[in-house]
This record gives sequence, C-alpha cells and structure tokens, in this order.
Amino acid sequence: MNTRGPLANIRVVLVETSHPGNLGAVARAMKVMGLSDLSRVNPKCGIDDEARARASGALDVLENARFHAGLDEALTDVVLAAACTSRRRDLPHPAYTPRQAAPQLLGMAHNHKVALVFGSETFGLSNQQLMKCRWLLNIPSNPEYASLNLGAAVQVLAYELRASLDDVILDLPEFELATHEAEQALIEELEKTLITIGFHNPDNPKRLLPRLRRFFAKAGLEKDEVAIWRGILSAVLTRK
Repeated sequence: MNTRGPLANIRVVLVETSHPGNLGAVARAMKVMGLSDLSRVNPKCGIDDEARARASGALDVLENARFHAGLDEALTDVVLAAACTSRRRDLPHPAYTPRQAAPQLLGMAHNHKVALVFGSETFGLSNQQLMKCRWLLNIPSNPEYASLNLGAAVQVLAYELRASLDDVILDLPEFELATHEAEQALIEELEKTLITIGFHNPDNPKRLLPRLRRFFAKAGLEKDEVAIWRGILSAVLTRK
C-alpha cells in the first residue's frame, strides 16, 4: 500500500490558535506520523522562534502552513470535516473516537481531501464552527479532567491514522463526492427556501436546521445529488 497516499490528503486545520509553541508542537506531531497538510484559520499568533524550536525537524510543515480568514475557506475542497472536541454540546452530529474514525477517514482520503479541525486552546470550537463539520471526534479521557493540550490532541489523531493504515475502509464511490463548499451552499439554499415557503421560522428555529445538517452528514452527499436537491429547491420556489 502507498502509505503516503491517504495521509497526504488529510488536512489538519487549526482555528484561532493563540500560542506559537503549539504551532510547532502540531507540526512535529504531524510530520512524525506522515501528515504534512496544515492550515491556520484566523490565527492569534505568528510563527516565531518558539514555534520553530518546538517544530524541531518539522519546519517544512510549519512554514508551508496555509493561512485562511475563515473556516469555510479552509474546508472548501474537502469532502468531510471532523471536529475534535471534548464536549458533545447536545449537537446532532455523528460522533466517534479517533480509533473508530481513523479507518473510514483514511478510506475517504485515498481519493478525496478530508480535514481534522481543532479549536483554540482557550475556547475550543464554537457551536457555529462545529456545525460546519460532519463528524465529531471525542478523545477518550478522564471525565474529571478532559483538557488536552492542542499538540497532544493532534498527536493522538495522527497516531491513530498512522496505526490504522492496514485497516483502511476503502471508500471508492462510483460517483464524485460533494465538497464542503457545495454542501454548505445547498444547506444555505435549503434554509432560505424553507423560510420563503413558511416552513421554517428563523425567529423560532428550534432544532430544524441541526437535524437537517445531521441528515446530510449521515448521507454523505455526492456531487450529482447536490445538483438534484438544488434543482428540487428551485422548482419549489418556481411553483410557489
């Protein structure tokens, strides 16, 4: 098996990282397990001498990290984003441990880009940011002290991916999977349509949109399926 194949398609996305030392620790954790695609979203710190020192021999991963102003931009070309969080926060997403998710993530990564999303050291990921991801990843830990350093969290995920290379669940669909950008555009269009026809009240949203997001997350939309749904929404508005 070409072990670099799926690992090369796995992107680590750091959202609003505030400590430069953590940037270096993440780069080192990635490289030692064979990952190289790093993105920084609205970072609160720069790459300084501390970051470079903590990166050690992984300066290439650190220096090649891409900058993005927002999370959607960092996820544009991925077919699945999995958010690492210590809390469920009553969200409807499918949730897995890293060990459960790793073979499936690697299977998708044979032919597509997938992303692992990590929040800031202080606040983690907001509910709004979590809603942009299809899966939640929960690292098993002491329930009385579940706070895990950012570099350590990335190391756990990277290790499970590396260790699961021989257990890959291949996902080789006949049709092209929809990207994050396409799925988000569909959900936004669906929300507008439901408001227009009076089915959804944005002032009293309840749990409709999170449940719809869960529906599409479980489905794993293909590119053609997104086009079909958008055609249906267009027809609904035309007949209104």
